[in-house]
Amino acid sequence: MINMEVCANSLRSAQAAQDGGAIRVELCDNLLEGGTTPSYAQIVLAKRMLNIQVYPIIRPRGGDFLYSELEFELMKEDIKLCRELKCDGVVIGILKSDGSVDKERCRELIELVGDMKVTFHRAFDMSNDLFQALEDIIELGCTRILTSGGESSALKGAAVLKSLIEQANGRISIMPGAGVNVHNIEELIQLTGAKEFHASAKNAVSSEMQFRNPKLNMGAEADEFSYDLTSSDTVKRLIELANPGNLNPKK
Repeated sequence: MINMEVCANSLRSAQAAQDGGAIRVELCDNLLEGGTTPSYAQIVLAKRMLNIQVYPIIRPRGGDFLYSELEFELMKEDIKLCRELKCDGVVIGILKSDGSVDKERCRELIELVGDMKVTFHRAFDMSNDLFQALEDIIELGCTRILTSGGESSALKGAAVLKSLIEQANGRISIMPGAGVNVHNIEELIQLTGAKEFHASAKNAVSSEMQFRNPKLNMGAEADEFSYDLTSSDTVKRLIELANPGNLNPKK
């Protein structure tokens, strides 16, 4: 069985992921920056309203994965909140300036998680040696690594993903992500041998605003009259394509 995790940019997206059959959501904000920590309210309501696993990302800002002491303190406090809210897991990743995994700081975060599981996010793809980073993350005790194989998309990194899965040899789950969609999921399964995948499965949704001020927008690249939302139909289709013959027949 191939499992699907959805990168949910809102509670609505998380609900759509659940409706489509995802087993887990990586709950985040600001997908255009690669995902940042969602609000307290988003996490509270996700745990209250969802039956699937909820993994908030612990990332205080966009950009690189080299954090100041203040940012590190924010990450620790967010993990404590997630533990209090009984999240199923958290998603973390910290690097040193030389591109190696910051095992000391990551270990400090992991010591705070309690019963939660830990996914190491695509900071892994920015490390200076993916195969050494894999061993470091296994040593830390993480459950899985979200990775594109160090490339701009999982499809481009498929050969490296396959090698990482072989090296991991069941010690940790290697979960391909970045550009995973209904057009390539079957090929990615064949090329990598992965057992779980990560996708946003999102579509642009047009605003229902009737009045639109044409003279400004609220962000340099923002479109105030469109936003992205996970599609439950897309999630369902991804799972169907990944598991041909394994789903219950339609009645």
